[in-house]
Amino acid sequence: MRDLILSLVARMLVLFALALPAPAQELSALARLDPAASSLRKGAAGLELSLTISQPVPWRLRFLADPPRLVLDAREIDWTGFAAMAVQPPAVALRAGSFRSGWSRLVVELDAPLRLVASEMLTDAEGAVIRLTLVPTDAASFAAEAARPDLPDWAVPDPAEIMAPLPEGAGPLIVVLDPGHGGIDPGAEREGQTEAALMLTFARELKEVLLRDGRFAVVMTREEDVFVPLETRTSIARDAGATLFLSLHADALAEGQAQGATIYTLADEATDAASAALAERHDRDDLLAGIDLSDQDDLVAEVLMDMARTETQPRTDRLAAAIVGAIKAAEIRMHRRPQQSGSFSVLKSPDIPSVLLELGFLSSERDYKRLSDPKWRARMAEAVRLAILKWADEDASLRALVAP
Repeated sequence: MRDLILSLVARMLVLFALALPAPAQELSALARLDPAASSLRKGAAGLELSLTISQPVPWRLRFLADPPRLVLDAREIDWTGFAAMAVQPPAVALRAGSFRSGWSRLVVELDAPLRLVASEMLTDAEGAVIRLTLVPTDAASFAAEAARPDLPDWAVPDPAEIMAPLPEGAGPLIVVLDPGHGGIDPGAEREGQTEAALMLTFARELKEVLLRDGRFAVVMTREEDVFVPLETRTSIARDAGATLFLSLHADALAEGQAQGATIYTLADEATDAASAALAERHDRDDLLAGIDLSDQDDLVAEVLMDMARTETQPRTDRLAAAIVGAIKAAEIRMHRRPQQSGSFSVLKSPDIPSVLLELGFLSSERDYKRLSDPKWRARMAEAVRLAILKWADEDASLRALVAP
């Protein structure tokens, strides 16, 4: 049986190696999923996955742990309609969408460790079917398979693949805009609209406002509906030499009736339970998209980062306060506690002032209407521009006072 598994893995890796993604290739949805003819069900021995698609595509499999997940990458499948597929134990959840340029991803979250015993792609004139059979295994064997090294730089793309080069003579303020979520991770959803799409729209509009000012250079962590891991987002900011990092979100909260814009800064202890849940969800979104979060900073690196944050945190707090002040001055509705904190991984760049702006909450009908209104978004973008300029002037003055 071990030889069978190794043979299956080897065949999938060969297929994968024959079709490595070109860095600039656009996702073109070459194959379409037929949800009605696809299934994920409990079979006689374990879990059986059958995916009917409009044509054959290169694909690969791997497992990840904590929680146990099966990850299927394909070049490339339009996963529209996948949510209609019934999910039966030992599968507990599905997530699918674009993952990186030229590749899409399906993640099956499991409630117990499984191992692959059969995989195949059947093709005919009408399309293709991917069939997988998985059976229970012990935790140690699953952990060993999940720990198998991935192909180099597969899960975390090089920031250079995403970040456009800054123009010659770029303005003194380099602003990195981070539209939250994207691709396989749509974020919150309401009435067919996704947080990922709304934030990308606002980020593009804010970028134009800043560029028209002439005093900014702007970098986006994503320019399209693709998934970008949290650590890659912060790496983009560092590689750009960012003056500041602004992450944009519009989540849905079950805790209370949250509405209005909110600014979050980094802290080990969250302001309240809702802030803690929000930060945990952001990390979990990365994990459920198939990212391995097992690597941890070593103690020395953590100490050095804490030292850097000691200098950066007051600048971050002033940036958050400036944004709150500008939004209120524009008479835009804010949360009753407009400035809060939480352990958001995307804010952990130790030397870059970083804040997360919740423009509103899709769980609020009023916020949803505001976020869908171009005029409201234009007022918010202008408020953010004024806030950054005020903060930058104050920051430069304060830093000059302590310069040697």
